Amino acid sequence: MMKQKTWPARSDGSRFLSLPLSKIKGPKFPTRTSTHQIPFYNTRPSDGHDFSALPYDVLTKIAASFSLQNLRAASLVCKSWSEALKPLREAMLLLHWGKRFKHGHGGVRPNLDKALDSFLKGAARGSALAMVDAGLIYWELGHKDKAVALYHKAAGLGDPAGQCNLAISFLQAEPPNLKEAVTWLYRASIAGHVRSQYQLALCLHQGRGVNCNIKDAARWYLKAAEGGYVRAMYNVSLCYSSGEGLVRSHQLARKWMKRAADRGHTKAQFEHGLALFSEGDMMKAVVYLELATRAGERAAARVKNVILQQLSATSRDRVMLLADNWKALPSSR
Repeated sequence: MMKQKTWPARSDGSRFLSLPLSKIKGPKFPTRTSTHQIPFYNTRPSDGHDFSALPYDVLTKIAASFSLQNLRAASLVCKSWSEALKPLREAMLLLHWGKRFKHGHGGVRPNLDKALDSFLKGAARGSALAMVDAGLIYWELGHKDKAVALYHKAAGLGDPAGQCNLAISFLQAEPPNLKEAVTWLYRASIAGHVRSQYQLALCLHQGRGVNCNIKDAARWYLKAAEGGYVRAMYNVSLCYSSGEGLVRSHQLARKWMKRAADRGHTKAQFEHGLALFSEGDMMKAVVYLELATRAGERAAARVKNVILQQLSATSRDRVMLLADNWKALPSSR
């Protein structure tokens, strides 16, 4: 279940006073996905351009964040590219083994030391993906300077997750480097990285490292929400409900609140349950309130218990069964 107060604090007495921006906690960074796409190249171009003449160091920097699929495609362009990209293909194998050691998948026992060793070897071969994963482990182990150095290198190679992690490290620094954080968040956001889009929206909403701009904040919340980021879905719902940054719309507010609730956002489950209760849909209301209760939302438990007293024993058993079998819809968190 997801439990996080995501809306920035307000000082004007609005309803959002109870939903302050919580401090970024822990080393929970985004799941690695590549946003790079390889165009199709004709190995015998008719326009006279010779792609095989591209310097190796330039090619490897361009390909540093490529997925294995894209690396394989690029390696087929010409023999020169195949040779130049060999270290990155090796890095992808090391990255694969690193993830197996980290999570205990594929019949191997979890071993953080072996995972870190694999990631570092992949990073040494130029993989920005491996740099980020090695940085994540260093961060978990408390070696934040080493983590930040790897994030910075990956960010410089254009990797959006590396840029996002670097920005978050700047936000968490003492004192925080807000302007630098916003710079990297913007770079990752325009590349389509949804966690960065959400974090950038928070900065714009609260005026951290940038002038407060509610409309721009809402625009980035919406982009992140459309990309599947659950916390952004919740904040988009609040924007539509309050009319802050977006045109007030009860229908769209309900739509995004339900989307967040169905993907495990605890406060969204509570608020969606309350909305269903107010409409008289007791059965569905109890399911969402029970889910919120199980995730630790105490206020949801009080409302749920009131509704349960109005239901028959059969109905109570049914809603508990629905809650037991509930599974969150996929999201990018």
